[in-house]
Amino acid sequence: MPKELLKRIHVKQTIVKSLDNDTITGSGYHSLGIIYGIFSFSNLLSPTVVAIIGPQFTMFFSGILYSGYVAVFITPSTWSFYLTSVLIGIGAAMLWTAQGHFLVENSDASTINRNTGMFWALLQCSMLFGNLYIYLDWNGRIEISDRSRKTIFIGLLVTSVLGTLSFLALRKTLPNEEEMLNEEEGQPLLSSRTMYKQRANSAVQDAKSEFKTILQLLKTKTILLLSCCMAYSGLELSFYSGVYGTCIGATTEFGVAAKGLIGISGIVVGIGEIVGGGVFGLVCKNNRFRRTSVVFLGMVVHFVAFYLIYLNIPDDAPVVLKTSTLNKPYLTPSISIALLCSFLLGLGDSCFNTQLYSILGRVYAEQSAPAFAIFKFIQSIFAAVAFFYSGYLLLTWQLLIMVILGFTGTLCFFMVERIQNFSVDLQQEY
Repeated sequence: MPKELLKRIHVKQTIVKSLDNDTITGSGYHSLGIIYGIFSFSNLLSPTVVAIIGPQFTMFFSGILYSGYVAVFITPSTWSFYLTSVLIGIGAAMLWTAQGHFLVENSDASTINRNTGMFWALLQCSMLFGNLYIYLDWNGRIEISDRSRKTIFIGLLVTSVLGTLSFLALRKTLPNEEEMLNEEEGQPLLSSRTMYKQRANSAVQDAKSEFKTILQLLKTKTILLLSCCMAYSGLELSFYSGVYGTCIGATTEFGVAAKGLIGISGIVVGIGEIVGGGVFGLVCKNNRFRRTSVVFLGMVVHFVAFYLIYLNIPDDAPVVLKTSTLNKPYLTPSISIALLCSFLLGLGDSCFNTQLYSILGRVYAEQSAPAFAIFKFIQSIFAAVAFFYSGYLLLTWQLLIMVILGFTGTLCFFMVERIQNFSVDLQQEY
């Protein structure tokens, strides 16, 4: 979807800063913070909506909200900018839940890996194609013109509308046995009103049960320890997806190439994500490579990236009000180092996320949905917090916060892995 494209091409704050329009005084960081904050809480309610109206119409409704958000950037205003940020936070939660539900319902044991693989590959392509367009269109520009902005968002709006309409062309999910036609009479066994009422009641009961399970899991030692690692994944998500691209685009020493480098940086982050996901998916099949090894590698890779960013990028890059920085970094800013850091950020992110999914799937195999809901909730909350402070804290302080939480999260992950291995050893002995 175009909103995912917009998020992954690292340009929202850069576009908002470049607006020469008295009707909008918003911040791209604040918008992303609102989106992730609303998204985190909406995840708790979206399964109920999907169960009542079905995944197809949920995706269609979410697509309308996405299209409205994209349209705001064509003729921006502050009130519509923030209002649609709230709406798309709700729409994003419903869309992700509905997509997962639809994918599972239309797959079986022999096709689920193929289908999820295709879905993930198409999702990652948004980082490549969107950022490539930004590089080709913005390379050599000092300012982003209204014409360029409108061209981008009209194209995204058309794509969004076509994508939303395509949801209506998806094949219908096979009905449950209770909804099958009576073979003799050829009529539904239950009226539409009765079926929807039963479906709604069932969905509400399931939501209550799942919410109780989430509250119970939040009290467990495993989730409490992993929450530090989940929180770190939210901070670094906000940094690589929103802050770092803005920092590169605001670096004076990169000259006319700065704006185009935002797109190249996004592409390199995507390559790091794809490489990390593929490599660690294969490596972790070997028992000698434990989850702790991958997480430790992710921490080291991120810390190296943070140190290089500290040396290479001006300290005021995230908070500068104009389109260029005033402070000088310790080193002369290097494009090569900046793009190397982009790759390391993507690679490290894949280390943490793949292993968090892995350990949650192992420990909570019977309670996977509530466990993953907690993961997305904590991750989104901290991503929202990070986006809110990103426009006020200097780069040094943002990096320091991530280093402290990243180190703490890694230690907590090690403790959880050790506890789980100890439990397995005890079970084998008895």
